[in-house]
Amino acid sequence: MKLLILESGAKARTIKKYLGKGWMVEACNGHVQDLPSRGSTKDSSKAMWASKSGELPSPPWSWTEKAERVMSKIANKASNADVKSIFIATDPDREGEFIAWRLSEILSDFDEVNRVSFNEITKDAVLEAISKPRDLDMSLVDAAIVRRLMDRLVGFRCSKFCRSWKLRSMGRVQTPTLGYIVDKELDREAHVPIEFHSVSVITNNIEAKVRFHESDDPNAWTDGDGKHFPDRTSNSGNANSVLSQLNSERKLILESIKEGTVNRKPQPPFTTDTMLQSASSILGWSISKTSSISSALYQSGHITYIRTDSTRTNATAREEIRRHIEGRFGQNFLGEGIGESGKKNSGTVQDAHEAIRPTKPSVENISANPEESRLYKLIWSRFAASQMSNSIRERRSLTFSCEGVSEEVYATSSWRTHSGWEEVFDWANKEAIIRPPSIGLNIGDTWGIDQDAEITTDFTKPPRRFTESSIIQQMKKDGIGRPSTYVSTVTKLLDRGYLEREGGSLIPTEDGRTLWLDVAPYYNHSEVYGDGIFSYKFTSNMESNLDFIENGEVEASTKWEEFVEIFRNTHNIALEKRREKPTIRQMQYLERLMLKMPESDKNSILQGREITELSGQETKEIIDNLAETNQAIIPASEKQLALIIRLVDKLNLDLSKLLSDIGISDISDLTGGREGNASELIGNLIDLDRESPATEKQKEAITSMSEKLEISIEQAMELVMAESFDKITKSEASGLISSLKKTISNNRRKRK
Repeated sequence: MKLLILESGAKARTIKKYLGKGWMVEACNGHVQDLPSRGSTKDSSKAMWASKSGELPSPPWSWTEKAERVMSKIANKASNADVKSIFIATDPDREGEFIAWRLSEILSDFDEVNRVSFNEITKDAVLEAISKPRDLDMSLVDAAIVRRLMDRLVGFRCSKFCRSWKLRSMGRVQTPTLGYIVDKELDREAHVPIEFHSVSVITNNIEAKVRFHESDDPNAWTDGDGKHFPDRTSNSGNANSVLSQLNSERKLILESIKEGTVNRKPQPPFTTDTMLQSASSILGWSISKTSSISSALYQSGHITYIRTDSTRTNATAREEIRRHIEGRFGQNFLGEGIGESGKKNSGTVQDAHEAIRPTKPSVENISANPEESRLYKLIWSRFAASQMSNSIRERRSLTFSCEGVSEEVYATSSWRTHSGWEEVFDWANKEAIIRPPSIGLNIGDTWGIDQDAEITTDFTKPPRRFTESSIIQQMKKDGIGRPSTYVSTVTKLLDRGYLEREGGSLIPTEDGRTLWLDVAPYYNHSEVYGDGIFSYKFTSNMESNLDFIENGEVEASTKWEEFVEIFRNTHNIALEKRREKPTIRQMQYLERLMLKMPESDKNSILQGREITELSGQETKEIIDNLAETNQAIIPASEKQLALIIRLVDKLNLDLSKLLSDIGISDISDLTGGREGNASELIGNLIDLDRESPATEKQKEAITSMSEKLEISIEQAMELVMAESFDKITKSEASGLISSLKKTISNNRRKRK
């Protein structure tokens, strides 16, 4: 008996059909061990990052959620079945290699543990991989370890730093990604609209425009970036005059024709980012939806691996799709083909990374749910198109004159003469024009104006906001992030409240703006490294370093030590700069401390200055001094007041009487902090709530569980030593329910 371990249950079910008897196929469900979660007993700076020179740290790897139970079950099944050989077939990328490494360590007691990888879940690919097991690629593993350590170091230190602004977190890749979106929003806000007028007319079913100015004309219209638009003018009087004359004459004279042919080349097969972008523009999907559905297609064996930045495909697949194209459309629809382009690292697992393509190229459509079928069709079309001929259009650039109009009228007419690769996208594209204009294309021909010419008066628009797909395009362009992290990076920014969606656009929240504009500058524009550790340049450089480690071109420890040195110096400078002025949290806390002070005392403490004029150190010293000398009366917080009101309403008590009993007349007079009377009042109310009668829901639960255990209510009551079921309190009921649940659970274990 042999054991094959994959990451997902869907893949395991697919591959089990290929292997049959003699094989156990199990899923580890992704990462089984990783860096310990923050706050765990294993999470300490010394254990996480300490290392000797020339070596990587050896952090204490911890089980991920439910992983220990899953792996114990797999190991026990393998032992009971007398498994001798284990094959680890996690994903063929950096993360997959890291998982394989941890699995090999966990299963090291077995006789033989092999690493296998494949780029597609087909029978041939799986059997071939199993027949050629290989060693773990420790360069890939080291790259994964360094990425984890860098992300944790930045996340741990910088997230703690940004909490002074009441923000949740900062991230090595997330923060510069947020920067693109915030900077775009600032550009939009700085945009000054420029008015323009343009005149257009429909002739022979073609839109023609009036050419008002050449680029060297002193009155030429340009936008805010200096781009010239010949069909726009600032002169509304001239535009209206031309409009009137066109509508009066109702005809144009063809003055010149410039002939040309346009060849549109097919695009290469999908990479991760181009698939996400195309699914957004063609199918209207979010990146998370595309990622999820493409993963299902991969796991069920329909397409190749979905995390890739290569456009390369294997020769066998190209030959199969070319035979299919020739049989379906004819030989003239075959092109040169896009094949061996893209990054290729012979001898490493990265070499297995093809572009995303169908595993069975001759299958145009699959029987699956509608959404999987649509995405598969898109992937198939893109791959098929990459081996097809160019689409060809005849193009005519036309100029016209009109009696009484000194300006030129121009238009472009084009019609498709060969569909080429567009043939496989006919399901997604609008119908193409395939015939020339009905009126002849001869100099001097008269073209009638089909309907009244129109004038458009508008203003230039601000730059477009980023969408989910366009921000990924920007990330790839600048080299920050990688195919496996694009979706998670954007999703985390949304989940952590730094971004929000408006239609299909991404807009920074106030927290997002604060993080990039107020906090990130402490680490950017530093004296240590160029523009700082959250700059696009630095982030891209670190991603390249991880690639160098992955490809075995540099030592992992060298790049890790370089990063630690840069980060340590940058972080120390950030801490020093932060002390120069108070944080938002410090200012708000000091304001609360002095809220009930007379103005004369405030002026004396602040020496006539505003809080914003203090340094961070001065603010800290004032806060500490007020706490030590008990000069400050801290008002109760909004959370404390809200909790008091909620408990009073729940217990049906008289708030005025409660306040009177502790010597105050209004709830706003309550004091905060641990020693404040608000805290004492909350404690008393919670005690009262616990001693109030149990709810009907609690009593129903006790009755139901007693019946399951076949004991009487009286016997159950003895467990909490309560007097009677009718008078049981909430606190007693809660304890009894917990005891009964535990007894039921123990009984189940005994029966098993």
